[in-house]
Amino acid sequence: MSGEPSPASAKWGDLGVRALSAAVLIPAVLADVWAGGIWFHLFVALIGILMAQEWVNIVHKDNPLQFALHAAGAMCGALLPLDVGLPGGIIAIAVLTAFSAIAAAREQPRGPAWRYLGVPYVSLPGIALVVLRNDPAYGIAAIVLVMLMVWAADTLAYFAGRIIGGPKLAPRISPRKTWAGMGGAMAGSALAALCVGLALGVPALWMLLIVAAALAVVEQGGDLFKSAMKRYYGVKDSGRLIPGHGGVIDRVDGLVAVATAAALVGTLRAGIAHAGAGILLW
Repeated sequence: MSGEPSPASAKWGDLGVRALSAAVLIPAVLADVWAGGIWFHLFVALIGILMAQEWVNIVHKDNPLQFALHAAGAMCGALLPLDVGLPGGIIAIAVLTAFSAIAAAREQPRGPAWRYLGVPYVSLPGIALVVLRNDPAYGIAAIVLVMLMVWAADTLAYFAGRIIGGPKLAPRISPRKTWAGMGGAMAGSALAALCVGLALGVPALWMLLIVAAALAVVEQGGDLFKSAMKRYYGVKDSGRLIPGHGGVIDRVDGLVAVATAAALVGTLRAGIAHAGAGILLW
């Protein structure tokens, strides 16, 4: 008998490791969300710094100056709103983005546009998560909703893509992604929103389900953004920190996209102080 794995086992070969990683990580993340306060800010800062390390390793070839600028941006997004408010954090991120862009342009004048996207990518989602969590009435619920939508979308996309298969979504960027997976992501996100909505007794539940399905498209877009970056630089995973998932960026690519979109929508509807209510209550 051949020692090579069968096509079926290859298709599901990473499922056990992914499930074990999720079983360890999800309770820890939810506990930190529940704790809130400085603990949540520090958790968001840690995720941003780990993302910064992976991004700089791939895009800037481990340039120490770029890591310092990216890591500073991640900390500004997560921590500065505590002291100087949201506008101060955004201004600091803009300044760090400019410094990073100038340094990148001086080092490689005709390099790719990816070199200019890293600081905002690792920084702005931190502000989004902080804004959602800081809603005094719906902060915990909003963060749990976002995380459950992303996890459910990712899980159902995984199963739908492997069981149904079919036409590819973006074969040049991510050859394994299918339209069936996109449908699974939308269904999973809506199901998660349904559970949260029923638990909270939110009004206009049907509207929350529509928003959740739309955010699943954003989640898949976040995954494709990361895949396009990795494909350009010829890497398989952003890192090796999380078994079955690769690096931190591989794990949170959808989360940072959905959190940013949710915070923006929530802020536009209800203001910065009540962004959580703005994404939950329709």
